[in-house]
Amino acid sequence: QVQLVESGGGSVQAGGSLRLSCAASGYTGRRYCMAWFRQPPGKEREGVAAIDSDGGTSYADSVKGRFTISRDNAKNTVYLQMNSLKPEDTAMYYCAADPGACPYILSPVFPYWGQGTQVTVSS
Repeated sequence: QVQLVESGGGSVQAGGSLRLSCAASGYTGRRYCMAWFRQPPGKEREGVAAIDSDGGTSYADSVKGRFTISRDNAKNTVYLQMNSLKPEDTAMYYCAADPGACPYILSPVFPYWGQGTQVTVSS
């Protein structure tokens, strides 16, 4: 059973930065797509960024140029570096994992999820 634990959330002012981490355990050696999703208050969960086992990445248009997803396979950890944060980035951020390649469309149907970490950006 894959387990995911996020950390690194917090409160920052607009223009600031945060780095989220997601520690994964329970891997069986299969290739996994790792992704970050977020859910703003009162809204649906949306895909933010994804990275496959070979390092290929994809991003939501709203975060391109500001967020960077990366992974350290030796540590089984995925990161989301968030720069130039905006109030509209305020949300609960979730790490997710899916065996195989990352999907073309990042929808919240991944089988494995972390508990989430809150990011709050004030203006």
